[in-house]
This record gives sequence, C-alpha cells and structure tokens, in this order.
Amino acid sequence: MVRAFTPPDVETADEAPSKSQRKRDMHALQALGERLVEAPASMLASMDLPEPLCDAIALARRITAHEGRRRQMQLIGRLMRSVDADAIRGRLELDDARHRTQTAVMHAAERWRDALLAAPDRLGEFVERHPGAAGRDVHPVLRAALSEAARGRRGRHYRELFRVLRDALHPHTDPSPGPNDDA
Repeated sequence: MVRAFTPPDVETADEAPSKSQRKRDMHALQALGERLVEAPASMLASMDLPEPLCDAIALARRITAHEGRRRQMQLIGRLMRSVDADAIRGRLELDDARHRTQTAVMHAAERWRDALLAAPDRLGEFVERHPGAAGRDVHPVLRAALSEAARGRRGRHYRELFRVLRDALHPHTDPSPGPNDDA
C-alpha cells in the first residue's frame, strides 16, 4: 500500500523561525555579549545583569588564549538568551551616542580655539552663537593664550582656553563651530 505524502501544516511551519534565523539571532546575542566584555566595569555594574553573566564577562576579560576566549564568548551568547537583550542594546547605544556627542563637542572646541587664536575678533561671533559663553571668562583666557602663542608656546593658557570653550559648548548638542564655515 502506497501512502500519499501529506505536507506539514503550513501555519505551524511559518510560526517557528528557521534554523538560519535562530543562528543569526544567536550570533547577534554573542556580538552583544562581546560589546559587554569591552564595556567599562562601571557601566556593567549599573546594568543589573544576572550574576552568571557578570562572572562570565569578568572571566572573558582575563582569557587571552584565542580558543578559550572564543568558547567563553559562546557561553556569554548562551547566557544572553535569558536577559532582555533590547534593554542592554538600548543602554549601549545610549552610551555610544553620549560618547559621540562628547567627541563632537571636543572637536568643536578645538576648532574654535584654533579659530580664536588665529582671529581673536571672532570672540563676539562665538558668544553670539553660544550664549552660555557670555558668563564665562573667555576673554581673559583668550588674551593669555594669545600672549603665550606670540612667544611660540602652547602651555597652560592654551589648554585652559580649550576647557573654557568646551564647557561653553557642552550644553549644546549641535557642535557646529562655525570657524570652518567660511573656509
């Protein structure tokens, strides 16, 4: 007697993710675990991760052998299945965004410092674009940095000018400095 082939239920086949999709998900969790291994310990302490995952991350940081580290990362990926990966990913992205903003502000402060040392009359433009700088002592620090630059030095006042400009720019998320606008 020949039996006819009956296809599996179409609805149940569509509900379960494919093996390839499960592997992609596991690799994504392992990659997220790798980012946790590279994250600062202070951030990990504030994330409220399960104890086994924290222990596995701490061990992965100490392992230097390639194969041992690879296997430890697989363990971390497996442990990541039991945590809320979206919350961890969101926290890491927030930290990345904060870091990018701080870097952009530092670059903008460097460009403004160089522009002000090249053309001190642009101080009014800086204060106009960044009203928070009006209450700061930018002018005396600029004057001291200019006298330092006239002697061919980049010392304490040069660094102090950077700090004052960075602090004036810090509340702003738009780090566009302006000095290179007309270049």
